[in-house]
Amino acid sequence: MEIGLITDSLSSRSFDEVLGIAADLGLSSIELPTGNWSEAPHLDLDALLDSEAERLAYLGKIAQAGLRISALNANGNQLHPVSGPEQDLVLRKTIRLARLMDVPMVVCMSGLPGAAGDSTPNWVTSSWPPENLAILEHQWEQVALPYWRELAGFAQEHRVKLAIEPCFTQLVYNAATAKRLIDSVASDWVGINLDPSHLMAMGADIPSVIRALAGTIMHVHAKDVRLNAPLVAANGLPDGTAMTQWQQRAWNYVTLGLGHPAGEAFWADFVYELRAAGYDGTLNIEHEDVLVNSEEGVRRAAGLLRRVALQGEPDWKPAQV
Repeated sequence: MEIGLITDSLSSRSFDEVLGIAADLGLSSIELPTGNWSEAPHLDLDALLDSEAERLAYLGKIAQAGLRISALNANGNQLHPVSGPEQDLVLRKTIRLARLMDVPMVVCMSGLPGAAGDSTPNWVTSSWPPENLAILEHQWEQVALPYWRELAGFAQEHRVKLAIEPCFTQLVYNAATAKRLIDSVASDWVGINLDPSHLMAMGADIPSVIRALAGTIMHVHAKDVRLNAPLVAANGLPDGTAMTQWQQRAWNYVTLGLGHPAGEAFWADFVYELRAAGYDGTLNIEHEDVLVNSEEGVRRAAGLLRRVALQGEPDWKPAQV
């Protein structure tokens, strides 16, 4: 396996600084957000699409740092009943740019429609009351599946794979909904980007998730969650409290390794299960811990992943982080 970095983890740093940090840590690749939910501080989507010279210079800078691009990331809600077309345009531009820069993959969300006639997305997580089933039928059969079948064709045309990230407040939010979409679309160009943090935050057992999704995992984010046990016991896991109010939340994104009592043993098992499921790609560090400096968090994550992911690899050496 290789270790990479989602550049938004260091969003306050310049692109040159991000490349320097990634190179210093001995990482292999970077994942670059292009817009939608990200401000895309390290990539100008339109400028790169419009100019071959811009693309060559940009790729040259990455190669000079000893890195490559594992994926572009266009996470957003392209099925939003109002702003969906704008977000879909960013996604399609991202697919086009990936083709032009020989990037094999674009990470994205499934999207979340509204109910028929709604102007806001509607995340249905219960079959009760009965009208919820009608909403789900509309979202899946009338909106999502036609969209994704067409988008899969667009991706195939451009020879770029789409890795869907299961996440709360999206139509695809767990293993079952992921399998439903992939099976319904039935395209080799559509698979899963596994970010375990979102699934941990909904109470899923990550080894079980990996086994359920074996054969569909195209890309992986390395991101951790810590549960606030007293609040979880009192309120359960669903939580609308602002991320900045970490003491009042049932769960929080934390630096890799700080989310589980087993620590590194959990992540060693994570890597083992991925290998058993046939995955041998990149583990991209994503840091969103509000209590730990971003560069320090990335360095800690890189050290942990080296220890648990690279043992047995031909060029493995003990981490010096």
